[in-house]
Order: sequence, then structure tokens, then C-alpha cells
Amino acid sequence: MSNEAVYIYSPEQLAYKFNENHPFNQKRLVITNDLLKEIGALQEQSMFPARKASDQELLLVHDREYVEAVKEASNGKHRSSFATTYGIGTEDTPSFSNMHDAAAWLVGGTLTAVDFIFEHGYKHALNLGGGLHHGFRGKASGFCVYNDSSIAIQYIRNKYKARVLYIDTDAHHGDGVQWAFYDDPNVCTLSLHENGRFLFPGTGNVNERGHGEGHGYSFNIPLEAFTEDDSFLASYEKAFRSIIEYFNPDVILTQNGADAHHFDPLTHLCGTMNIYHEIPKLAHDLAHEYCEGRWIAVGGGGYDIWRVVPRAWSLIWLAMTEQTHLTKQPIPSEWINRWQKDALYDLPKTWYDDRNIYPNIPRKEEINKKNERTLKNGLKPINEAHL
Repeated sequence: MSNEAVYIYSPEQLAYKFNENHPFNQKRLVITNDLLKEIGALQEQSMFPARKASDQELLLVHDREYVEAVKEASNGKHRSSFATTYGIGTEDTPSFSNMHDAAAWLVGGTLTAVDFIFEHGYKHALNLGGGLHHGFRGKASGFCVYNDSSIAIQYIRNKYKARVLYIDTDAHHGDGVQWAFYDDPNVCTLSLHENGRFLFPGTGNVNERGHGEGHGYSFNIPLEAFTEDDSFLASYEKAFRSIIEYFNPDVILTQNGADAHHFDPLTHLCGTMNIYHEIPKLAHDLAHEYCEGRWIAVGGGGYDIWRVVPRAWSLIWLAMTEQTHLTKQPIPSEWINRWQKDALYDLPKTWYDDRNIYPNIPRKEEINKKNERTLKNGLKPINEAHL
């Protein structure tokens, strides 16, 4: 097992909980941790606690007025104007007790991961509690209060002067991170997501390429609804390889939403576990090829917390620690028996999905061709730069 990777986790991260019926459920962190430990892939010496981000760190990206509003709502002082002004108290992002502290712990986990890379010499760092990519400077959105990835990127820029490549494979567009660095030539963002015609937040078109000095450093590959593994992975690999060669970053930060899977209740893509085996493998390889191994990974979306998220997120750690051989074994029966009584579905017995988990897609060829055109258009700034 490699000693180059660090796993960031604290029980305080579980306090980020809107209500019992909300689809964003941090129980997935506990289930994933347990699966990794059950297969012998995660030892205590690799686990380090998160910390709570300071207000000053939150202000690297967020407005002071917004942070104060989050604090007020956290203390039960919710005002009717908070929903329209700050996005707090909406159906997607309702306020809850201790919201500020809980969200700050998620941010602090990603900042801890950053410092392990740049100060302690680790190559890879994983904070599955992070990945809240919809948070804006002055507004909550899409289950996200504070945007840990944006804060971490600005933290890296200020403290370590490193150029950051941000890769987002969540089914929802990584809008908050994109707009935070839309005019920054030292931060390059790539979001591979379901087309905004069909899915929140409705942005992430190929023509969103950056502004001013940042023009040419924002990339989007909006995939058609019902996109399957082969088309998803072909787009991901081509885009990732092209962009990293073009940008030549010092560090990679990947957001690993696990909601592009067919089982996810909030999206319309038809991915299987195949894509989650390959996504972190490529990030690992390219980090070593271009960034001396520097790779920070966070979680994100993922709303089938039983059949999809534990396997998908475990695979990130297995790639980081070069333990992917463990997926040749079945999912431990001990883990299945421990969680089956709580699960809404039969828990998976293997690291891959059975074939035919969804009906044949009648427009498959058309979808694949549209995705090929989208990929070509999305990478247009790179192709133009080579002329």
C-alpha cells in the first residue's frame, strides 16, 4: 500500500444535514468509510481529522454579509428575505441549526487536504465531505452553503502560488467554481455534466469559456441525457488529457460527484460503475505525469447512497493508494449485512454493476454523435491555440 495519500474525515462533517427527507445525506460518508475499512484499504494511520475553516478563510470567496446571514440562520434568526437575497431557506437549501459551523467543517476538510499536499509532502489527499460546487460568493444554491473547492483554490493561489486545474465530473454543472475563477488565467476549470437543458443549474454551455484574462481557461462538456459509459469516458479522457497538456497545472483538484449513475434519482445519465473505476485512475495517472503527483479530491453529489456512492467514492481512495486490485474480490458480506437493514435497495455484491441494469437506449447512436460534436466544440480554444 502506498503511503503517499491522506484521507481527511471528522465526525463533525456529518452535522451538515438539512432535514430527514432531504436527498443530501452525509450518512454516505460513514458507509463509505466502513466499506474501505472492511476491505482493509483504509487504516487509521492514513486518516487525519478535518478542521473548521475560519471566517477569514471563508471570506477568501464569500461576502461578509453572506457569512453573517448564514450565521443568523444557523441560530434560528431566519428572515424572510434570506431566501431571495442569500438562497438560504429555499426548498433545495433550507436552513438548519448549526449550519454555519457544519458547512465550515466541510470547507476546513478541503483546506486540510491542501496543506497535506503543499506542506507535508503527500502526493494525494481525499476529503469526501467536500465538493459543494454550487455555492456562490453571496448566495447558497443546490444544497451548497459554502463552496469548499472555490475557497481551497483561492487558498492555494494566495498561500502557495500554484496553478490549479479543477476537474468536475458531477452530473450537475460546477457553476460556483467556474464563475469564481472565470477571469483568472491561473485557474482552469473543466466540468463534464448533463446538459443544462435537462438539469439544474441550467448552465455549463460550451460557449462559457472565461472572461478577460481568463478567456480560454473555462471548459464545459455538457452531455446529452441518457449518455452511457463509453461516450462519457471518451469525452472525459479526451477533454482531461487535452486540457492538462494545454494548461500545465501545478496541482489537480477533482470534484467527484457520483450522480452520473443510472440509479441516481436526480439525474438522467446512464452511467454504471465502469465510469467510477476509470475517473480516478486517469486523475491519478495525469497527476503523476504533469503535477509530480499533486492531486486533491473531494466528494460532491450522489443521491443513491446505498448502491452507488460507497463504491464510487471508495474507488477514489483505491486509485490514490494503488489498491485497485481489491475490486477483484466481492463486496464483503459483513459490510452488506451491517447496512442492509437500513438500505432502501439490495446492496451490491460486486464492484461492477450487472449488465442490463437499464433498458436499451433507442437514440444511443444519435446521443453519442451529439456528444462527439459537443466535445469538439468544447475544446475549440485548445485547437485554436495550436493553429
